[in-house]
Amino acid sequence: MKDAIPVTRTTDHGTAKLMPDIDRERAWLLTVDGAPQSYVDLDDPAHLEFEYTRRLGHVLDVMAEPGRALDVVHLGGGALTLPRYVAGTRPGSRQDVVEADRGLLELVSEHLPLPDSANIALHAADARVWLEGAPAASADVLVADVFSGSRVPAHLTSVAYVREAARVLRGSGVYLANLPDAAPFAFLRSQLATLATAFEELVLIAEPGVLRGRRFGNAVLVAGHQPIDVAALARLTAADVFPARVEHGTGLRKFIGGARAVRDEDAVPSPEPPDGAFGIG
Repeated sequence: MKDAIPVTRTTDHGTAKLMPDIDRERAWLLTVDGAPQSYVDLDDPAHLEFEYTRRLGHVLDVMAEPGRALDVVHLGGGALTLPRYVAGTRPGSRQDVVEADRGLLELVSEHLPLPDSANIALHAADARVWLEGAPAASADVLVADVFSGSRVPAHLTSVAYVREAARVLRGSGVYLANLPDAAPFAFLRSQLATLATAFEELVLIAEPGVLRGRRFGNAVLVAGHQPIDVAALARLTAADVFPARVEHGTGLRKFIGGARAVRDEDAVPSPEPPDGAFGIG
């Protein structure tokens, strides 16, 4: 990829940079204000470089029979890694991507174009505002991976927001969220309690080191009305380079403890990561 050079652009919400991977042809890392946001291999959309993205991909893999087309809403766009993954592994899927940073969408569309066959609609809009206008029971999957800087915005953490997510999902639908936290997990516990107000089934996927309080990191939350194939998820996450634990049932209820659901008036962003937690060079 000798002709590939980094691209830097000031977008609506920060400074975005696309950096080519010297080890994989046509692969790119997207950072915003120095924090890694996405990794995309244009020749291999099934390659998921970031561990949390792999875990989201595992859930997408087990929630329906292989190859079945799904209607998917992605809140947060980045470099469109997961939309490309779904388009590649589940051809015919209909997808909507909601990204508040119009400039970022334009940058990614220009330098990392989507395949012509991908049925992916891009929307420059606030995630919650768009969700509130979406039709009821219109999606099989809702993926929330929204960050303002390095933090999840407060208005995407409340009971009112979760109710909108549940409304847009079909009865068999699954909600997925990428959320950062560290011990004592006040934010993560409150988010699980908030999801429990609208969904019967909850699953938490995270690295053991994060769950033991050794470091700040990402957790993937899964919520739905129907049982989730926890055994299949556990097998997939255990086989990753950095294995993760899958918590559910009694163990997850113990983890949530006495945490309370979050109201709009009490909502706060996810915690600020410590210096160097996710930064690049």
